This record gives sequence, structure tokens and C-alpha cells, in this order.
Amino acid sequence: MKFSVSICVYYKDDPVYFNDALKSIIKQTVLPAEIVLVIDGWVGDKILKVVSYYEKEFENFKVIKLKENVGHGQARKICIDNCSYDFVALMDSDDISVEDRFEAQIQSFENDGNLSVVGGWIDEFRSDDLVSFSKRILPANDSEIKQYMKYRCPMNQVTVMLKKVDLLKAGGYLDWHHEEDYYLWLRMHLSGCKFKNIQRILVHVRADDDYFSRRGGGAYFLSETRLQKYMYSNGIINFGQFIVNVILRFFIQVVIPNSLRGFVYNFFLRRDL
Repeated sequence: MKFSVSICVYYKDDPVYFNDALKSIIKQTVLPAEIVLVIDGWVGDKILKVVSYYEKEFENFKVIKLKENVGHGQARKICIDNCSYDFVALMDSDDISVEDRFEAQIQSFENDGNLSVVGGWIDEFRSDDLVSFSKRILPANDSEIKQYMKYRCPMNQVTVMLKKVDLLKAGGYLDWHHEEDYYLWLRMHLSGCKFKNIQRILVHVRADDDYFSRRGGGAYFLSETRLQKYMYSNGIINFGQFIVNVILRFFIQVVIPNSLRGFVYNFFLRRDL
């Protein structure tokens, strides 16, 4: 089963972390047929040096350079649109996939031809000590995932492999402030897609000082509220669930300071290792 890997890189990215991410792709037990990289606007020479190395190291390394920075949502859309194969694995530029991630996902698709999206768990680590401190565990089967979807994002985006045809049937990868992935899973659910989460860690995710602060603030809350309205208007949640979801997000994303948000996420929304 041939598949593409979609990855984007930005000027703020650390070239060492970027190198680690690409290395984890080409060291897989099952290799992709292609890696599609979008360079979102200007990046420094160190990032370009890493890109040049992997263009030589991996036979089918497709690079798309954007003249101007368009942001994560548009960059990912361009990247996926340029993937050649029916299955696409998503990857971030500073995370590390476990070595049999793709093999496990391919096996899931081969075992169940009705699946549209296969993800898994993540664990989170700080770059300074490389020690994992928490993990995000998600439900396994389709019905559990769609129930969980009513309250929280049901897939860890950086772990996902999906059928491109089903993504396009749901409207493709569309921009939504910090919530492109959640918005996509909702649309794929509404279009009749089937989900699965492999019940183990597939990707190690960097969670440095600004990791949780990015999940707060007025703009983030307004984006989440719009998404809750979308869920309510499409019958995914009822009015009571809409109110509860918005109140909880207002507290977490607006009321509590950045310094405490990481504690709330780790204590209530993650599991300690």
C-alpha cells in the first residue's frame, strides 16, 4: 500500500528538531512512497540545509516553496493537495514518529477497508531533558471516537493517516484558527467516515514553554466557540452540551493564566506517565 507523508516547515522551527522529525520518517519499518514538504515562506539557511540533505537522502522528496507565509491551515492544505497517493500520513516538523508507526497504520487499513482515518496516542516531552511527562490517550473504535468528539478533539492530528478521497469528500483540509484538525474530523464524521485510534503511542510530541499558552487567549476561545456552534447547528451536540463546552473552554482558555494552563491540561486532560 503506497502512501505519502505531508509535512510543513516554518521560519520559527528549530533545524535540529526538524532533522529529527524527518529522520523518524525515513527510519520507519515501512517507508512512504513520497514525502511532500511545504516550506511556508522564508526560512533560514539552516532549515534549507536540512531540506537539501533529505532531498539527496530520500528518493521521492517533493519540496514546495511558498513565496510568502500563509499559515498552518493553508500550508497543510497545499501540502495534502500535492500528495500523489491515496493514503496520506500527517507529520509535524518537530515531532518524532515511533519506528513502526506507518506499519501499524497500514495494517489497520488492510484489516478494515471501511476505515477513513487511523491515529493513535501521543506522549509529550520537553526538549531540554527529552523525558516524557504525559500522554494523550484517546478512544479506540469508531462509535467511542464519535461520542468523544462531542466534547474534545478525538484524534491526535500528528499521528493520523487518512484516505485522501474521504478527506476530499468532506471538503478537503480547510483553514480554521488553531482548529483545522477538529473541524476536519467533524466534517468527515458528517460525511459518514469511519475512525480508529491505535491504542499505543505513535508519535513523541515536543511540549515546550509555549505549548500550552498557544491553547489559550481570546482569539483561540472565539475560534473554539465558532466550532461549537458548527457542531450544534449540524446536530453533533445538543444545546446543553454546547453551553457546557463553551463555559469549560472559557475557563481554561480565557480565565486561567498561561502559567496555570499547563497544569490544568496535564492534571485534568492528560495522563501522567
